[in-house]
Amino acid sequence: MAKIHEFQGQGITVQYELKRCIHAEKCVHGLPAVFNREGRPWIQPQHATADELAAVIEQCPTGALHYQRTDGGAPEAIPQENTITIEPNGPLHVRGNVEVVSSNGSLVLNDTRVALCRCGASHFKPFCDNSHIAAGFTDPGLPET
Repeated sequence: MAKIHEFQGQGITVQYELKRCIHAEKCVHGLPAVFNREGRPWIQPQHATADELAAVIEQCPTGALHYQRTDGGAPEAIPQENTITIEPNGPLHVRGNVEVVSSNGSLVLNDTRVALCRCGASHFKPFCDNSHIAAGFTDPGLPET
């Protein structure tokens, strides 16, 4: 995978992997004082508690954001059920104990959250990189009835 940037906060280290971010903005809306696109650095964990950061980071649908607790707090729990959500006109959001395996059988990624390409245009397959926008991909993501 790509480079992971780390930002130290009080009792928590925030980890960010740019290549997996598709700007779902769960972080920006959840803690705008911490996740500020105009700020430098854009992640400033000192503006929230470790618990607040963990709760918002766990909402990141792509797994671009993760954390390590340094205060003895609980790590992110692995969901007991795997779920797939179809994002209208966008990727598949997968949550659970997710293993992405290459065609030759090697492990690409083990994570709790991932966004998978379903338009075929991603340059980062099998992961979504937002290429569906430029490709004009449209699909409501609803099953046929």
